[in-house]
Amino acid sequence: MENRIWDPIHECMDPEQRRQLQLNRLKMTVARCYALQAPYRAKMDAAGVKPEDIQTLEDIALLPFNTKQDLRDHYPKGYFAADQADMVRIHSTSGTTGNPVIMGYTHKDLDVWQECMARALTSVGADQTSVVQVSYGYGLFTGGLGAHDGAQRIGALVIPTSGGNTHRQVQLMHDMGTTHLCCTPSYALYLAEAIEASPYSLEEFKLRVGLFGAEAWSEDMRAELEKRLNIKARDIYGLTEVTGPSVSMQCLEGVGMHVQEDHFYPEIIDPDTLKPLPDGQVGELVFSTISKEGVPLLRYRTRDLCSLTRGTCVCGRTTVRMSRILGRTDDMLIIRGVNVFPTQIESALLNLGMEPNYMITVDRINNLDQMQVEVEMSDAMFSDEMRQVEAVENRIRKEIENIIGISFKLKLCEPKSLPRFEGKSKRVKDLRKR
Repeated sequence: MENRIWDPIHECMDPEQRRQLQLNRLKMTVARCYALQAPYRAKMDAAGVKPEDIQTLEDIALLPFNTKQDLRDHYPKGYFAADQADMVRIHSTSGTTGNPVIMGYTHKDLDVWQECMARALTSVGADQTSVVQVSYGYGLFTGGLGAHDGAQRIGALVIPTSGGNTHRQVQLMHDMGTTHLCCTPSYALYLAEAIEASPYSLEEFKLRVGLFGAEAWSEDMRAELEKRLNIKARDIYGLTEVTGPSVSMQCLEGVGMHVQEDHFYPEIIDPDTLKPLPDGQVGELVFSTISKEGVPLLRYRTRDLCSLTRGTCVCGRTTVRMSRILGRTDDMLIIRGVNVFPTQIESALLNLGMEPNYMITVDRINNLDQMQVEVEMSDAMFSDEMRQVEAVENRIRKEIENIIGISFKLKLCEPKSLPRFEGKSKRVKDLRKR
């Protein structure tokens, strides 16, 4: 597959020209937010900042942050910066821990989103000859419709399977010659299991690339998916509050995710001090939407941890690249003073040649944090003698402890006994919050 570029004018723009474009759009967005978003105007007034104070890109540091809680506090339309009559679609988060976040899109917003998704698909070799199977959920979640519209934009044939009905997914993938798969990495692994259990051999499929997002995943998981599905597995990043999938994407070179900088301005901050961090340092990712009309957001704290790298990619794009998401500031588990991320458990299991089917439970017993990791055994392990199973258990425990640095309780489970996930995986139960 060759590197293709959908919009070379903006994706390969001279960085200094792009900075001027970003500044012009930032100024307009700040003025729009101050004029039309009462909650953010109050934040700016409290910080003593006016729109005219933004004269350089560095002045963005003067602006206050936005958070998901701000959007929830002003549910449903407090952050709308366009009349409802000018909105043509809404998307929303689940609202499982409070009010959902409602994001409205104008015609222009959808056009920008479709263009960005077209760039993402083109960057992994898709074109009008491709067959794109969209196995993200459709509806209020941005994944399904976002990938769908972008695939149509480039003229590809779209198979809108959504999530679930995995047997049917595999059949369509086989019979229709799917070339590109869009879903979560955990569901892709589930599809790999289903293909292996199907009457089809992997060689009968035409699948070439998986564009996976909506949850953090490791390099080990990438290698596993590439081996099990015989594909190139690439990252795509997005979030409801910013626009949806295609905020950034990984090209075929596979070195970082290209941020669509003409529409989304990225920063990395220290999540404790809130001060900007230099390129290359890991911190919290912050985005400002500099071309959005419906619900523009300035300095939105994503809670995702990553780093930024600049320089021209081998593919020819000059946009800044973000690393894969290493974890989240709010999903990170702090256990007895140690930071633990679920992806560390995933990496340990993959290092041992096991499938990353696991569940983490954290509780506080006698004022001491306790962590249990349930790990699903393979059919072969389950049929082994007890002595061999104990040896495997010891290897798993040692591998995980070497990575996370703390002791924990390990529980081996029967094959296929832990849940599979069609959408975002949920692998942590933190009982300390109850």
